[in-house]
Amino acid sequence: MSEQETPDRGVRIGDREVGTHAEPYIIAEMSGNHDGSLDKALDIVRVAADAGAHAIKLQTYTADTITIDVDTPEFRLSDDHELWGGRSLYDLYEEAHTPWEWHEPIFTLARELGLHAFSSPFDPTAVSFLEDLDVPAYKIASSEIVDLPLIRLAAGTGKPVIISTGMASMGEIAAAVEAARSTGNDQIIVLSATTSYPADPRQSNLRGLPLLSGAFQVPVGLSDHTMGIGAAVAAVAFGASVVEKHVTISREGGGVDSAFSLEPHELALLVSETRTAWQALGEAKIAARESEQEGLRFRRSLFVVEDVKAGDPVTPANVRSIRPAGGLAPDLFGLVEGRTFRVDAAKGTPLSWDIV
Repeated sequence: MSEQETPDRGVRIGDREVGTHAEPYIIAEMSGNHDGSLDKALDIVRVAADAGAHAIKLQTYTADTITIDVDTPEFRLSDDHELWGGRSLYDLYEEAHTPWEWHEPIFTLARELGLHAFSSPFDPTAVSFLEDLDVPAYKIASSEIVDLPLIRLAAGTGKPVIISTGMASMGEIAAAVEAARSTGNDQIIVLSATTSYPADPRQSNLRGLPLLSGAFQVPVGLSDHTMGIGAAVAAVAFGASVVEKHVTISREGGGVDSAFSLEPHELALLVSETRTAWQALGEAKIAARESEQEGLRFRRSLFVVEDVKAGDPVTPANVRSIRPAGGLAPDLFGLVEGRTFRVDAAKGTPLSWDIV
């Protein structure tokens, strides 16, 4: 069995099975695209539900739980960063964080609309807070993959743990997966990711997805920061069972992550096209499909194309390769040419060994 055919163990998030046997699970990441407005946050939930996404995801931190208020080069993004050049981490996270008191109304609306609602915790207090809200899963962000105590804490709840692997080596991914499994929790999903914003699709390395699946025997997916949906759809062909994309109401007037986020119509297209890609995978076999049975009737074969009498020779004028099927194979014409008909045959008679 090839790496791409290696079955994963499957994971259940809420009422949905996640794995190669199910259609792709689409996570709409809100991040900071609420732009400081609870009303906008709730609108993003509605957009995700209308588009057919399966989950809405938040990020649960404050500037003080994720970093400290220090403005030195170590705590500042590079000046040439495409989106947030020169900003301090504290300042960026102060703007982008989702107030914790918003989580409950956001999650409540999501559930009412049929969405799963969960979050990425960034410290132990976030895990405790999210447990009180009874989230169905946890997402570990790429930068937190090295925080093994945080992974053990999230996995220790018994909920599924989705681990993003941006920047990580195979050794670091293995350590994170082992940290989760050490709690007795085997409900693990591993996402390939490129931690740049927006990400260049040429850096996506989707051919690595079967490696992750084969190495860890878990469902895999893509946390995608590229523009558009092309990379995400392609990922399904390499075994992605989960796709996470940032979502905004509008890139023009969106929040801190809006520049690389999907707008509502694009999210709907992501849902439909990843489903189509998954359906198109089918089975690893080459044969006529069930839906092609009618088409098989109209393959070419040798037919009598002019009325002939017994004793007439077979010639290109009275026997040709035409549609439909039913006669001898076209390649057999060389064997029958020049032979004579045993019986009279009307135009439209399939050529067979019985009549020559």
